[in-house]
Parts: sequence; C-alpha cells; structure tokens
Amino acid sequence: MIIKTFNSLDIFKKRREKLNSLAGPDCVFILFSGEEGHLAPFRTQSSFVYLTGFEEPEACAIIKTGKKPEFFLFVRDRDPALELWDGERFGPLGAKKDFGADQAFSLKELHNELPQLLRGQSSIFYSMGEYLENDKIVFSARKQAVALDRRSGKSLSSLCDPNQIISQMRVIKDSHEKAWMKDCCELSAKAHTYAMKSIQPGMTEKQIQGILIFSFMQQNATTEGYTSIVASGANATTLHYRANNRKTQKNELILIDAGAEKNYYKADITRTYPVDGKFTSFQHEFYQAVLEVQKDLIHKVIVGFSLPELQEEAIRQLTQVMIDLKLLKGKLKDLIKNKSYQKYYPHGVGHYLGLDVHDVGFSKKDDQPVPFQAGMVITVEPGIYVPLGDQEAPKEFRGLGVRIEDDIYITKTRPEILTALAPKEIKALEAVVGSEPLRLPS
Repeated sequence: MIIKTFNSLDIFKKRREKLNSLAGPDCVFILFSGEEGHLAPFRTQSSFVYLTGFEEPEACAIIKTGKKPEFFLFVRDRDPALELWDGERFGPLGAKKDFGADQAFSLKELHNELPQLLRGQSSIFYSMGEYLENDKIVFSARKQAVALDRRSGKSLSSLCDPNQIISQMRVIKDSHEKAWMKDCCELSAKAHTYAMKSIQPGMTEKQIQGILIFSFMQQNATTEGYTSIVASGANATTLHYRANNRKTQKNELILIDAGAEKNYYKADITRTYPVDGKFTSFQHEFYQAVLEVQKDLIHKVIVGFSLPELQEEAIRQLTQVMIDLKLLKGKLKDLIKNKSYQKYYPHGVGHYLGLDVHDVGFSKKDDQPVPFQAGMVITVEPGIYVPLGDQEAPKEFRGLGVRIEDDIYITKTRPEILTALAPKEIKALEAVVGSEPLRLPS
C-alpha cells in the first residue's frame, strides 16, 4: 500500500510559497528524505516532509525561489519485484500527480539534472554532513553548474544552512499543526493515565513501557515519539535512563517520560508518582515543591517571555526549593552564582516541540533571548534529582527523582496546556494510580 499521511497538497504548497518569500530570488533548497535501513522502520526527514508531504525514502526535493518558483522531486522508480517485498511506490509519475511537483524524475537522473537546476543560483541551501554520498552529489553538481556558465564569470554558489529559514517557519505552528499536535498530546496523556491505572508494585519497567506503547497504538499513533523512560526508584535520578529492566517496588516513586508520534508530530510528557498509589510524607513534600515550581513557570509561558528567561526563573525557584529541603546550604544568590544547583538540577527547563522532540528554533539570537511568539510549542519540565549515594543530602530524599513535564502552546494571553489530560496533582494521582490494575500474562 502506498504511504500517504496527508490528504491536502495545499498545506505544502503554501509552505513552499512562504519559503520563497523568506529566501528571496535565485536560491535553491536541496532536501533529502533519508535512507532506509534493512527491515528497520523508516521515518522521513522532518523538514523534507514539512515542505513536500512526500514520505518515501531515498527521495530528493529541489525547491527554486524567485518570481517563478519551481518544485522538483527525484524519487525511486516503480519496481514490481521490489514492491512485492516493500510495498508500492509512487514513481516519478505518481510523485508529480499526487504531490504537486512541477517536474518529477527518477532518482537515477539526479546526477545529470542537478547541475542544470543549480545553474545561475546565487545561494544553495543544503545541510552538509548528514549523509556523505549526498554531500558528494551536491558538491559535484555545484562545480558542474559553474562550468556550464564558465564564460559568465560567476563563482561557486554560496552554501547556506537551510535551517536559517526553515526553522523560522517550523517553530510557528499553523492551524493544521496545532490540531495534529493537540491530538498527539491528548492521546499521549491518555496513555499516561492508562499506565497509571494499570500499574502495581512488582511490574517491571519494561512491562509498563509495553502498556504505554499499547495505548499509543490503540489510539492510532504511529509509534513512540522517542524511547520511553520508565524509571522506578533511584533510576529516576538518571536523566536519560533507558534500560527499563527493573522490577518496581512499594513505597517508591516512578518517573515516566513518554510521548507518542502521530502525523509526524510528537508529544513529550513526564509524570512522577508512587508505584503503590500513596505518597509518603517525604515524597509528598518533595513532589509538591517541584509541582508548584512547574505550575508557576507555565503561567509565564506567553508571548514576549523566552526560554532563557524561563530557565533563569526555574533555577531561582528550584534553588530555593533545594534550600527549603536542606539539599543546599547558603544564600540563594551565592548558590545560583556558583551554580551549586546543578548538582540536583543539571538540565534545561524546556525545549521547542514539533516534528522533532527537540525541535528546530533558536532560544538566542546575537546573544539575546528570542521572545516567544504565538504558535510556538515548548515543553516545561523542571526537576530535582538526588543520587542514592549522596551523603550530603537528607537521608529521606536520597534516591528521589521528580520531573513534571507538560507541552505548552503559546498564545498572547495565556498558555494552553496540550497535555492537561494527564493527572499531576497529588490527590488526582493517588485516586488514579492502581485503580484498574492490569492482569498480565503469567
């Protein structure tokens, strides 16, 4: 069956029109869809699918700007023998007909056609270093393009990073993207809730990951948006814990960082709660402190603020929490200046979210914070992590790791929490966790 996620070509045509207006005349964008691994799931490169809607591997898109912009696709040929094994292809005719290309060619013709397409262009926008063979094709074509115009006196076209322009577009979500992201975030939040209801002490982290994946797929997600972190007990103090092989126990917390992917867009949610559904007094104090910081930070995520400012605020508030919990001693100002907080809070407060988990977008430009704009989506994910062997920390907090993360759509007036369906208040968590225990195969 031919892969085609998006039904409307108009979305991608409008994006290419915007690209044309931002880039100016006499520019050419070269984008590759990516290489397919043997029997491994293939995912089209994000900016490629963003501008074309085409999802097959080993494809190349050429977008020329100017008064008469042009869009070309180079794709795999139809091949009945290979399609028997790997599924139907569009081929050049289908690529032109179904994806609005001005012209579509066999991928085999890229070497011959690309020099002509680059001829006379002032700037070539191409991401170098992603795949060596593609670099060779582009560099060779760039030289040949100059040779074709050797009497004009023109030099090699300048090479530019396409993210300079494409990231400006991708970081602001249009109405279609917002709807897709909201759908993905809500199904991911429901999956978290399903895992909460199902969990019980004695389950392995891997079994809980399986519950999440089942719920993602049951709601028609494409896949996990990234490898889920299911970290019980002291495993939660490892930021990118991925082993997911420990058996959960009573009287401990579990940190789950998981989100689905659907229509190429991602969700990114973290929840922390007790495996047996009841916070101890020390867990309650620790968790509630992080939650209050997260809720306050979310209120600040509106147009005009920025990620660097949000990080500064997160550092200030979390450092004060560390003082209150007796994790750190000293004056707040000094502890921040000396970066003492990094022992327990070593990461950023959030990132842009979209086609990629850590999506394109700049937090600073010319060393100045980039203000939030309406239509951006970011995560807000403060956390405190106390290593099990930390002899300087109060004994009751050793081995505790708490992170709480939501996905926020930015507007002019108030933040819109796309992941609000996943409980995070203590009373709500204690009511939900373990309420519908899952019977696992013996």
